Amino acid sequence: MSAELLDAQVFLEELHFGEDPRLGPDGALYLSDFYDHRVLRVDMLTGEREVVCHVPRQPSGLGWLPDGRMLVVSMVDRSVLRLEPDGELVRHADLSGVATFHANDMLVDAAGRAYVGNFGFDLHGFIDSHGEHALFAPGTEIPTADVALVEPDGSVRVVAPGMRFPNGTALLPDGRMVIAETLGLRLVVFDVAEDGSLANPEVFADLSGAGAAPDGICADAAGGVWVAAGVQACALRVTEGGRITHRVATTQNTYAVALAGPNRDTLVCCTAPTSHPAVVAAGRHGRLETAPAPHPAL
Repeated sequence: MSAELLDAQVFLEELHFGEDPRLGPDGALYLSDFYDHRVLRVDMLTGEREVVCHVPRQPSGLGWLPDGRMLVVSMVDRSVLRLEPDGELVRHADLSGVATFHANDMLVDAAGRAYVGNFGFDLHGFIDSHGEHALFAPGTEIPTADVALVEPDGSVRVVAPGMRFPNGTALLPDGRMVIAETLGLRLVVFDVAEDGSLANPEVFADLSGAGAAPDGICADAAGGVWVAAGVQACALRVTEGGRITHRVATTQNTYAVALAGPNRDTLVCCTAPTSHPAVVAAGRHGRLETAPAPHPAL
């Protein structure tokens, strides 16, 4: 069965580089703009945006503790920050003992445990020296990275070692966790123990044949996973085993996705012409693009 083809519509423009869009507790869309150093709140009905906080060392992953306080990854200093009710950002966790380069995407579960990936190495320095194609060439040795689990008290431990650029993370309806392994060109699924530990990794979907380097992801209520293709101008919905059920064409490369809107069934794609800081930090080419999704968020 071939994938259903959809076209996204541009919803919001003039971002630098949008990342980690999340449906917030208040029903609004939240996202980080890397090179504007700000976390934004976007009304999905009006498109109105407001600044939630300023993160000098570059914001990325977002989530919320059970008491409603926001957590945000501060990429360059490899930390998770916590936004207090008075608007002060304080350090929630130090990831420098785990992250070997910039911290990145994050998922915070209902218990307030945060799962945080990191680059593992200087990605854009490598691209400048070798070209992007070398990242995916057979035999290229790329340093791996470990996924950190941050407990609600801020303590940190490794739960998924040795991944090839761990990136977007999502929980499935059955409680398992999927992590996008960007440079492995695949999604990996884990069992989640009662204490938050991850075990029994298996390939959820091999995306090498689709030419996708999975970046941000989100899961829907039917167990499908939406994948930002990263090196392509599209988002893909895949089911376990790797079948692509839907393909959403965007105007430029898609780096992150979320299900949002009043009914949580609008696919939101963060797009940009490239992820390279030399381009996206200098201009406002980033967009949010939307398309109807067949199933709502969990």
